Amino acid sequence: MELLNDLIGQINSIVWGPLMLVLILGTGLYLTSGLRALPLRHIGYGFRMLWGGRKSQGDGDITPFDSLMTSLSATVGTGNIAGVATAIFLGGPGALFWMWCTALVGMATKYAEAVLAVHYREKDAAGNHIGGPMFYIKNGLGSKWAWLGTAFAIFGAIAGFGIGNTIQANSVADALDSKLGIEPMITGIVMAIAVGLVLFGGIKRIAKVAHRLVPFMAIAYVVAGLIVILMNIAELPAAIGMIVEYAFTPVAATGGFAGAAVWAAIRFGVARGIFSNEAGLGSAPIAHAAAQTDNPVRQGTIAMLGTFIDTLIICSITGLVIIMTGAWTSGENGASLTSHAFELALPGVGGYIVTLGLALFAFTTILGWSYYGEKCVEYLFGLKAITPYRLLWVLAVFIGADLELNFIWLVADTLNAMMALPNLIALLLLSPVVFKLSREYVFNK
Repeated sequence: MELLNDLIGQINSIVWGPLMLVLILGTGLYLTSGLRALPLRHIGYGFRMLWGGRKSQGDGDITPFDSLMTSLSATVGTGNIAGVATAIFLGGPGALFWMWCTALVGMATKYAEAVLAVHYREKDAAGNHIGGPMFYIKNGLGSKWAWLGTAFAIFGAIAGFGIGNTIQANSVADALDSKLGIEPMITGIVMAIAVGLVLFGGIKRIAKVAHRLVPFMAIAYVVAGLIVILMNIAELPAAIGMIVEYAFTPVAATGGFAGAAVWAAIRFGVARGIFSNEAGLGSAPIAHAAAQTDNPVRQGTIAMLGTFIDTLIICSITGLVIIMTGAWTSGENGASLTSHAFELALPGVGGYIVTLGLALFAFTTILGWSYYGEKCVEYLFGLKAITPYRLLWVLAVFIGADLELNFIWLVADTLNAMMALPNLIALLLLSPVVFKLSREYVFNK
């Protein structure tokens, strides 16, 4: 196990090196510039389209609203609770600043992904709409780039077991064990059964569950976080100051915090930001490809809200609570750090809020990512591979609940990068298509 851990660690240091961070942020900046900051200028329009998207707006399998809820179900997960905390634990308060930067340019990335997903989507043998990076690579770049689409599908099918399955189940099991004394094996069994009951209903059942759970859990968590922030409002200016200062200067060791270099703030801020909002990974467009819409740009304006909601709202709430309560110097890490921060502000209640939020966030993430993974497997092997994949997925939930946390995070980080590479290359090569479609679409019509 130690040898495998060292090997994955070496691969991780390569794939999450300076080149990857430049590629992720650079792609987002390039798309933002080419779109003339369209995602930032039309946030309000995106929310209007989301509200109107509660009803069908064209061909597809689920409403535009439900496609975003499905995407958010996979996006809003342990990254918003444990991921933010880990970024601050390893990189200091400055990591939150780099998460914000990743999200601001990531809105353009998510927009472009959805535009291409709808534009190049297909129907499978069962009559379902399918799309995503593997399809916009195949249909947009041609046969000479087909290997890149295959590479994405392979990495996506495998990566799902890390970012969207075992790491979610593990975080929930750890939280329930430490807070309620529930054995990880029991948590694994219950989650596996619950996931199986939803999973075998396909995208429509997943969307139905997401439609009800995602808005409730997101609003409840944000309200709880805002209460904590308002209770410590006098600390807000100092917290913002630390976030900006430590984004560009090293953090000295203090309390239980070991200290961090600027590179650590950038690396873990960007890595955990991508882990949380998934802009650039190519996962979310798989859900948006199923939307009942007749225009890819309209769906793109809805899709970009996923990054805004996930990172600029929910992750910010978590990060500010951790910093404003002083919990970031406690030496705690992961979900335990977030739980400790909420408990400091809301004794006797805060820890349970985080535990419940983590359980709901992780459950919906497992559902959303199961759909992503099975579409990758379908692209590789056809419809016949979906049922075996679903069975493996449910089994992985049970196994993941009792695995070692650090190793899971390491594997998930590594697979994220390997999944993002084909997608980012495709986004850059197909950016002229995104720019052309965006210019042709008349906003506010």
